[in-house]
Amino acid sequence: MGELMSETDDSAEMQDVSHAFVASNLGYTIDGVEILSNVSLNFPSGEMAALVGHNGSGKSSLLKILARQLSPTSGSVLHEGRDLKSYHNRSFARSVAYLPQDLSAGSDMTIRELVSCGRYPWHGALGRFSDLDRDKVEAAILATHLEAFADRVVGTLSGGERQRAWIAMLIAQDARCLLLDEPTAALDIAHQVEVLSLVRRLAHEAGISVVIVLHDINMAARFCDRIHALKSGRVVASDKPEAILVPDRLRSIYGINMAVVTAPDLSYRLAYPL
Repeated sequence: MGELMSETDDSAEMQDVSHAFVASNLGYTIDGVEILSNVSLNFPSGEMAALVGHNGSGKSSLLKILARQLSPTSGSVLHEGRDLKSYHNRSFARSVAYLPQDLSAGSDMTIRELVSCGRYPWHGALGRFSDLDRDKVEAAILATHLEAFADRVVGTLSGGERQRAWIAMLIAQDARCLLLDEPTAALDIAHQVEVLSLVRRLAHEAGISVVIVLHDINMAARFCDRIHALKSGRVVASDKPEAILVPDRLRSIYGINMAVVTAPDLSYRLAYPL
């Protein structure tokens, strides 16, 4: 009863929805090793923001802190104007959906069963699955163009279809913010474009805020509104894609010389190593 009352209070509280997240002076240390140091970043609502950087730069750790999977050693994070620590688990899950790198679970479920799991924050383990829940599940399946595969077992899907199924689950969760950790890492180029096009459409058409970890700076520049670059746990660049895809800034991020080209039929730049 106490948590139920607190959740009611959460929904009634005035919130700052202009920023999905505001991270201030974040630090994260494991066994004396500094993973993140003095990270301060703003994530405006309704934008698709990429976290980029070399392996071990702290991207996934930062995303896990935003998702409340890790607790920072220092600093703070606000979600819609409130400290992350002030949210109860269910009210936070109704607002923020997190997709980790490891998606080995759910392989024996059908797509519809997997997507239905996204409704858990709204009815709980023992709650009744309502008509509204069913409508949300079907709408999520339609939004990800999976209606023809809805009764297929997830483990039999291609990589791109499987990623779309998990994203459909997040859509059914009805969260205002999606946190995605390298959702295209194991996909070929065609499926990368397919998945990132879907996520961008959700951000721009549905007003959903997205924070996504990506390795490919060109994909980040093509699909994201903003790029935040980390190196050795520190922010080394934070700007719009056209301001990030500059040789000097790319060298400061990746530590190698890179060139940038433009093409008349593209609205974004392309970077490549020299």
